[in-house]
Amino acid sequence: MTEKKISRLTATNIVVANMIGVGVFTSLGFQVIGIHSNFALMSLWLIGGLISLCGALSYAELAAALPKSGGEYNFLSRIYHPVLGFMAGWLSATVGFAAPVALAAMAFGTYFQGFVPVLSPLALSLLVVWLTTGVLLTGIRSGEVFQNLTTILKLVMIFVFIFAGLLLPNKQPFPLNVGASDFSEMLSWPFALSMFFVMYSYSGWNAASYITAEVQDAPRNVPWALLFGTTFVTILYVLLNFVFLISTPAAKLAGQLNVALIAGQSIFGPIGGKIASAVISLGLIASVNAMIWIGSRITKAMADDFKNLRFFGRINRFGVPHVALILQLLIITGLILTATFETILLYVQFGLLLCSFLVVLGLFVLRIREPNLERPYRVWGYPVTPAIFLVMSAYLLIYSAYRNPWESGCGILTLLAGILVYFLCRGNGPQSAENSQRDRPIESQN
Repeated sequence: MTEKKISRLTATNIVVANMIGVGVFTSLGFQVIGIHSNFALMSLWLIGGLISLCGALSYAELAAALPKSGGEYNFLSRIYHPVLGFMAGWLSATVGFAAPVALAAMAFGTYFQGFVPVLSPLALSLLVVWLTTGVLLTGIRSGEVFQNLTTILKLVMIFVFIFAGLLLPNKQPFPLNVGASDFSEMLSWPFALSMFFVMYSYSGWNAASYITAEVQDAPRNVPWALLFGTTFVTILYVLLNFVFLISTPAAKLAGQLNVALIAGQSIFGPIGGKIASAVISLGLIASVNAMIWIGSRITKAMADDFKNLRFFGRINRFGVPHVALILQLLIITGLILTATFETILLYVQFGLLLCSFLVVLGLFVLRIREPNLERPYRVWGYPVTPAIFLVMSAYLLIYSAYRNPWESGCGILTLLAGILVYFLCRGNGPQSAENSQRDRPIESQN
């Protein structure tokens, strides 16, 4: 059977769709409460983009050198030990993608209700994840078409929003004067907390590394998708938040979850705001689709390596890991029904950031241990580039553990649970490299 693989464009779209999710449409409302410097507010998004780009550059080298699907599961297993890879894979397979999907679905419900007030946000949140999973169950081609169309819709909406905001005749005053007080705010606790939320908004820059085996000419196209996707989204984020701030008074945005809806009303008026709300909610479908797609592939990769987990790697007649998709759907549904927006975000972000920290640290380990390993792509600015990511990630991890001990503790317990499951399963796995199917695209395994 001819292998079905996705193009460079689709891989890039998956990165973009994963990154442009709920965070950029909600974070600013919480940031303006504690940060009053325009320079500091814009610096948040520039710094977040720089950190993410440093991480993407590092992942690009590893994805080209170790071209298998699974993301952190593949990298940590190969660089350190299978137990660390399994730990990261466990996080991704359980809540690492399910939680961000739940957040995006909850935001979808909130925004779409702004267009049709009589509908229930909860019902809308559940509906979007169930329908999206249904599309993905029908095969990679339908998933690819759906992903590209929804991502294009999202980008068109954002471009229209940005240009309309920049052309707005009555803009809010927005001086970018830099003084001692601005740098002082950048060293404050509110800035650190806001940076944590900004990094969540940028999460997804590593998306293409999870589906490496499903990408055409992966050693070349996966690094391209990571680098171009991250850079492109950084530019959009800076412009989008600038438009939010010049179109709407900060006092009106403070504490609000639906920032884009409020800004849309300022730019387009009440009716235009409703339309913007509908288009934003539809754009969030691209994020839901991309994250559900990727999350199920990690479960599939782990199931291929461990006989005790083989049931979760079963594929349907379309070549799709349907058991993994359904399991993920049930977890997402549970999160939507039981958890609050902020709790989910703080809980999942700590574990994801820790796993990314270990992966980028592994870049140094692999360079020292295997200097002759073929590397079709080498990270620009090594060792400074990965070092920037490590320093900032360590700072955010320490800050989170100090300020949010309960959520961070739950994240650590989830990772420890993954280690326990590994030792329960390892008697029947991992399978040998010759028998492992991780490095073949899922849809070819019929």
